[in-house]
Amino acid sequence: MASYGIIFPVYNEEKRILKGIQEAYQYISSLGIVFEFLIVDNGSTDRTEELARQLCKRLENVNYLRIKEKGVGVAFKSGVKRLKTDIVGYMDIDLSTDIRYFSRVTKLFEDDDSIDLINGSRFNKKSITTGRKWYRNITSYGLVFLLKIVFAMKATDAICGFKFFKQTAAMALVSEASEENGWFLIIELLLRAERKGMKVVELPVRWEDDIKNSKVDVIDTISNYIIQIIKLKKALKNEKDVKV
Repeated sequence: MASYGIIFPVYNEEKRILKGIQEAYQYISSLGIVFEFLIVDNGSTDRTEELARQLCKRLENVNYLRIKEKGVGVAFKSGVKRLKTDIVGYMDIDLSTDIRYFSRVTKLFEDDDSIDLINGSRFNKKSITTGRKWYRNITSYGLVFLLKIVFAMKATDAICGFKFFKQTAAMALVSEASEENGWFLIIELLLRAERKGMKVVELPVRWEDDIKNSKVDVIDTISNYIIQIIKLKKALKNEKDVKV
């Protein structure tokens, strides 16, 4: 049976870390699998570190890693390099994706050893999404549209915080990826996996937006996505030219 390493990127999450980790831990412990939680802290300035260390003392196989840089991307890269499990992935600390879908992740990997990446999707026809503000839907669907036009992306969602990689695939993708530290790094890994012909399985999920504690700046997010799309398009073209 495969072992699972689950990364929880956090930054100033004192209000959500206890609930998120404890709920995830309780459910995943019930599945009877070998797993490790890695809380990767992007330099929090509130009580996040204190609470995380309390969790590590109380819960077996829950570990903490503090890094200086901010961003989900650098947190994921740091976590992948630290974990030694067969499967590595990440979840949002607010558990916006219903934690019960993790059992489907383990079943998919167990049934098909050729899978390299399981990509949670909020926008698959079978997905259930609630609590989403209209303007965030516009930005999300707009991003997916751009990714399909520019990169011929096959997935219906690129940014859902519920992705799991075979460890060997994650290491290969991270080694090729750009220096991007933010959310777009996760998108880049998916695009690179598709480009390399890795086996990517899309998992429709139940997803609920945490409106109250959302920290996303829509304008900054859109601007960053456009910049990153342009940068990645150039990078991939240069890589292709070098190979030729």
